[in-house]
Amino acid sequence: MTETLSTRALNRATLARQMLLAREPVPAIEAVDRLCGMQAQEPKPPFLGLWTRLEGFEPSDLHAALHGRSLVRATMMRATLHLVTSADYTAFRTSLQPMLDGGLRVLGDRAEGLDLEKVVPAARSLLEAGPLTFNEIRARLQERFPDVNDRALGYAVRLRVPLVMMPSEDRWGYPRTARFALAESWLDSGPAAEDAVDELMLRYLAAYGPASAADAQTWSGLSSTGEALGRLRPRLATFTDDKGRELFDLPDAPRPGEDASAPARFLPEFDSLVLAHADRRRVIADDHRPMLTTKNLRVRAVFLWDGFARGIWETEYKRKVATLRMRPFEALPQAAVDELRGEGEALLRFMAPDAKETVVSVEE
Repeated sequence: MTETLSTRALNRATLARQMLLAREPVPAIEAVDRLCGMQAQEPKPPFLGLWTRLEGFEPSDLHAALHGRSLVRATMMRATLHLVTSADYTAFRTSLQPMLDGGLRVLGDRAEGLDLEKVVPAARSLLEAGPLTFNEIRARLQERFPDVNDRALGYAVRLRVPLVMMPSEDRWGYPRTARFALAESWLDSGPAAEDAVDELMLRYLAAYGPASAADAQTWSGLSSTGEALGRLRPRLATFTDDKGRELFDLPDAPRPGEDASAPARFLPEFDSLVLAHADRRRVIADDHRPMLTTKNLRVRAVFLWDGFARGIWETEYKRKVATLRMRPFEALPQAAVDELRGEGEALLRFMAPDAKETVVSVEE
C-alpha cells in the first residue's frame, strides 16, 4: 500500500533538501547546485538565501563564483532569471527552450511583424561583438526592424538567444543595468544539443521533493513533466499526499519525519522554495498565499517558524540604524518572537555590517 505523507512530513522533507533544517558547511557553488538554481529576479536575494542556508557564508564567496564563471545569472525556469551553476545552465537550457518559446505568446499584438528567423540572427551578430545592455540591444535592433515593437524585440532575444548576465564589483554582484553576453562566449561552450528533461526532473526532486507532476510543471514551466516522471517511475519512490495525489521522490532522499525540529529562518524575496510547487501548503497555508505576491507580481520575503511561512518581512537602513520589520499572518507565540528576533538581528548584521544599531520589530 502506498504511504501517505502529511503536509508536515512534506514540509520537513523539503526543508531538509533546502538546507533549512540546519545551516550546512558547503561552498556557495555546491549549495546552488543542490538547490538546482535560485530565482534571481533581483541580484540581492541569492546572497540572503545562501546566508540563511549556509554556515559561515560570506558575500565574497558568491562574488568569486560569479567572476570565476562557475555560477551564472540567466533566464531559466519559468522564463525568469535564476542563479545556476554553469554546468546546469549548459545541461538544461535546451530542455527549457519549449517553455521559453511558449512565453512569447504573452506579447500578443505587440509581436506584429516580429520575424524570429531574422531577429535572432541579427541579435546574435550584435552580441558577438561584445556584451550589451538590453537597452542597447533593443535600440540597435529597432534601427534594423523599425516597424516592430522594441519591447517585443527585446523579449524575443531574452527567450530565444542563450545569454548570461555580466557580473560586476557591485555589492550584490550586478549593477542596476547589467550587460548580457552570449553564453558560449562567457562559458566557452553553448547549451547542450541534447534534451535532458529526465535529468532535470531528478534534480528537481532532489531539491524539492517529494513532488507531483503538477509541482514539477509549476517549478519548471514545462508541460512535459508528467511524461518524464512516467519514464523515470521505475527509478523512483512514490507516495500520496493528504488529497490522494501521487508524489514522486528519489528513493534515498532525506525524509526526516514530522518531529524534526525546524529553526526560525528568513527567506528573501523571490525565494524558489515558495514558488516550487503547485500545492504550496508544505510551506505556506492557502489562506496566506494571497499575501505572498504584490500587485506588480513581486514575491515578498517571508519568515519561517516551525518550518512554515508565518509572515512577511522587510528592512530599512537609515542613519546607521538597520531595522527589520516582521508582519505576521497571525499572532505569534512568544517563543517564536524570541527566536525570530535573534535570527533577524543576525541577518541585519549580515546585510548592514556598518550599522551602529539593529532593531527587529513585530508589527500587529
